[in-house]
Amino acid sequence: MRARDLAVPVALAAAGLATLPVLDDLSAADRPVNAVAFVLVVATAALPALRHRWPGPALLAAAATTSAYLIIGFPYGPILLAFAVCVYGVARARPVRQAAAWSVPALFVLLLHLFEDPLSGLAPGTAWVVVPFTIGVARRQVVNAQARERAEAERHIADAERLRVAHEVHDVVGHGLAAIQMQADIALHLRDTRPEMAVEALTAISAASSEALEELRATLAGLAETPGPAQAEELCARVRRAGVDVDLVVDGAPAPLPPAAYRVLREALTNVVKHAADPRARVTIEHRPESVDLHISNPVRATGHADGFGLTGMRRRVEQAGGTLTTDARGGTFAIHAVIPRSPR
Repeated sequence: MRARDLAVPVALAAAGLATLPVLDDLSAADRPVNAVAFVLVVATAALPALRHRWPGPALLAAAATTSAYLIIGFPYGPILLAFAVCVYGVARARPVRQAAAWSVPALFVLLLHLFEDPLSGLAPGTAWVVVPFTIGVARRQVVNAQARERAEAERHIADAERLRVAHEVHDVVGHGLAAIQMQADIALHLRDTRPEMAVEALTAISAASSEALEELRATLAGLAETPGPAQAEELCARVRRAGVDVDLVVDGAPAPLPPAAYRVLREALTNVVKHAADPRARVTIEHRPESVDLHISNPVRATGHADGFGLTGMRRRVEQAGGTLTTDARGGTFAIHAVIPRSPR
């Protein structure tokens, strides 16, 4: 039993023992207070200590001791507070039907002292059950609602984290597999006519798979650092080795890219490797003091497009960083324009 569980019983016992002599002086019609009254007050005050572990039995026991106190004829007093705390405890700890199954018998036991004149104290006696019972049920509903809200919030957080990891893995694995597929197609196409080119393609496949594995390990371990200027150039070089002609233009003083900008660049170039009609892309990185402007464009077969998993992930990353991402598909060119602040907003 925790120490704080004893605070309520101690307070109830102290209040009961302190007020018994006063109540005895104020009420000449009741039986004079004696040692039995003190014992019953202390015993009843001790029962709320059991309201968390055994709320039902504690309530019935409190009803029995309180009823015995009143049947003997001792004056009304704080002993009823201990009984009310037990009613609250059972309503707080148990569902409504179970709590009512304990509270109704407790009410009948409490009202035994009114056997000779049941109407005189029926309403006040019932109130000592109904009021704390209602408060306990209301408190239980509030706590349950808060628990459901916390569970729902935790579920949303877990879903968001799973989505984040899925996008991370998609970006890393998708980029590597796209490069590997292109080089594998080259190797298959040239294995008989130009075997030396097939060997170069297989070498590129080995390098791409190794790089993808390293980046995947870093992503899953949460070790990815802020990409530096060299990493953007290295990414473009990697895509060039996969067979895509990438024209990179950097405007402004080179500086580390925000992680979202690097992820957008990687996913956009991966899409070029996988979907572009003509394996060409133009990348422009404009370094500004407060933000980075990123432009990626490539030829496409059709003017229309639908947001896929990769583009949805790019937009989500940029918006989470406080930036904006727009797309445009006109004149046989698909373009992505992203503005990402250097410090997430």
